[in-house]
Amino acid sequence: MKSFLWFLLGLVSAGVLTYTFHVISPNERIIEKVIVSEGEQFSYELHLPDTFNFAGERVPLEEEDILERFDREMYVNSYWHSHTILVLKRAERWLPTIDRILKEENVPSDFKYLCIIESDLMLQARSGAGASGFWQFMPSTARDYGLTVTKEVDERYHVEKATHAACQYLKKAKKRLGTWTLAAAAYNRGVTGILKNLKDQKVENYYDLLLNAETSRYVFRILALKEIMSDPKKYNFELSTQQLYQEEKTRTVTVTKSISNLAEFAKTEGVNYKILKRHNPWLRQNKLTVRKGKSYIITLPQSE
Repeated sequence: MKSFLWFLLGLVSAGVLTYTFHVISPNERIIEKVIVSEGEQFSYELHLPDTFNFAGERVPLEEEDILERFDREMYVNSYWHSHTILVLKRAERWLPTIDRILKEENVPSDFKYLCIIESDLMLQARSGAGASGFWQFMPSTARDYGLTVTKEVDERYHVEKATHAACQYLKKAKKRLGTWTLAAAAYNRGVTGILKNLKDQKVENYYDLLLNAETSRYVFRILALKEIMSDPKKYNFELSTQQLYQEEKTRTVTVTKSISNLAEFAKTEGVNYKILKRHNPWLRQNKLTVRKGKSYIITLPQSE
């Protein structure tokens, strides 16, 4: 079978033919209509689920425009291979922590996919508008939800604290808007903006709203990642455990006094400055001022 495929690809690359056929994957599942034509790579049809939900709330896929918007994001993310593969790799390291906090806060687990579309699980994620961290908080919003944002300490980059803050925002949004789906949209558009749209258009749910292009796609991007990451093999993403970025074993140090030089502090803890900042991206300078009655918990690799 493989030699036949390479033969066909040779003909295609030479411009000899355009061919449509079926391929049987290694696990003997048929992938519909793999289409090869001149100048193209393999492409395959996606089989979307008949029913779907977000945070236990039904997605009306029977409506044509809803299905098409979901379809679009599914193709974008299933064919954006480098992006989706890296997300799957990072997810192994970070989603257990995020999922644990979502559960503690009584926020549906599906919101981990919102975190992913916000930052791709990149620790140093920062938007052009100034939003930062896994959950892409703006400075003022971060402070409103209890995060410290100064030149020395920026807790938007603190995964655990930022996740708790995001949960508070989402719960407040859900209380005002009535559904988790609208709360997710509000994370992009703002609660006030969504409330105004609902009032002006005289509708009650996200799927009936006419929105700006970004917010219109926002929830569907979450849905697409949920579907793909829930069953990666279905969409031809097969990564061995060895390829995934594993959770790292760490220890913590409680700091109650100011540190004038974090590079020197790192050495006393048996690591270098790079490793210290890798585990604590919320430390934004080479010093840490600890005011009276305040303390910070610094994460370090576990000693061998």
